[in-house]
Amino acid sequence: MKIDQYISQLLYRYQCVTVPGFGAFLTEIQSAQLHEGSHSFYPPKKLVSFNSYLKNNDGLLANHIAQAEKMSYEIAVTVIQNEVNAWKNKLQEYGSISLKNIGELTLNAEKSLVFIPADQINYLTTSFGLSTFASPNVKREEYKQEIETLEEKVPIAFTPEKRSSNNFLKYAAIFVLGAGLLGAGGFFGNQYYQKQIQQETIAVQTKVQKQVEQKIQEATFFISNPLPAVTLTVSEGKMPYHVVAGAFLQEENATKMYDELIKLGYHAQKIRQNKHGLYPVIYGSFASYSEAQTEMERIKKSHNPEAWVLIEEL
Repeated sequence: MKIDQYISQLLYRYQCVTVPGFGAFLTEIQSAQLHEGSHSFYPPKKLVSFNSYLKNNDGLLANHIAQAEKMSYEIAVTVIQNEVNAWKNKLQEYGSISLKNIGELTLNAEKSLVFIPADQINYLTTSFGLSTFASPNVKREEYKQEIETLEEKVPIAFTPEKRSSNNFLKYAAIFVLGAGLLGAGGFFGNQYYQKQIQQETIAVQTKVQKQVEQKIQEATFFISNPLPAVTLTVSEGKMPYHVVAGAFLQEENATKMYDELIKLGYHAQKIRQNKHGLYPVIYGSFASYSEAQTEMERIKKSHNPEAWVLIEEL
């Protein structure tokens, strides 16, 4: 029986797989690697090595073979011993043996075992689906030089923005007018000029204000689908919020609860039978929900943790 397939299966899950009487295959996790010469990236993997001094049977391989082949543990140990003897005979005769998906074992000049692991299998389960890939080198400096060369060969011409000459003439006319006034009238000419500017500014502001008011009026009076007005009606004297002590199927039980609450000083009420056939008993009624909520919290802490708020006009 070939046992190398079972060794390979155990290498996915265990760090050390011992072959009794032969040696142990060890695994060590190696992080992702970059080979700068070929610009290749290698995913994390388990490196497999071999130690010929670890030969004691730890039961791992034998138990795995026994379960997989549905045989006893003793028979599995015998199978391993037979396979190990075959490996040793092959090493003596051919000088090497090859274990599928694990690697190759050879005898060197000193008759010591040399292990060369297989590269096609990655026993690190967290790297499943990851493969080696190569990325071209990014040559940023060369690109920069190419751009600088292009900029030297192709000059960039800036076209000035065309501006309307009317604005220039307008401001020039104002400037000439102001200069003439100042030259002719001195201080009084300057005052007249400032007054004219102020009047024009006020006129412009007034015109703009009228336009804004017109837009507001149009937005106010020409709404196509106005929302209906909401009218809030508060009924005086009504108290539609009630803190309920309980609802009883038997009226006598409701009466007992009512009498108990009256003795405790509550403004209790026993309400008529509702559509569910129950007789509710309340601690009291309130005009707002906040008042009822506050009273319910107080009652829950002091008297009845099952109290709740009923919203209904009684």
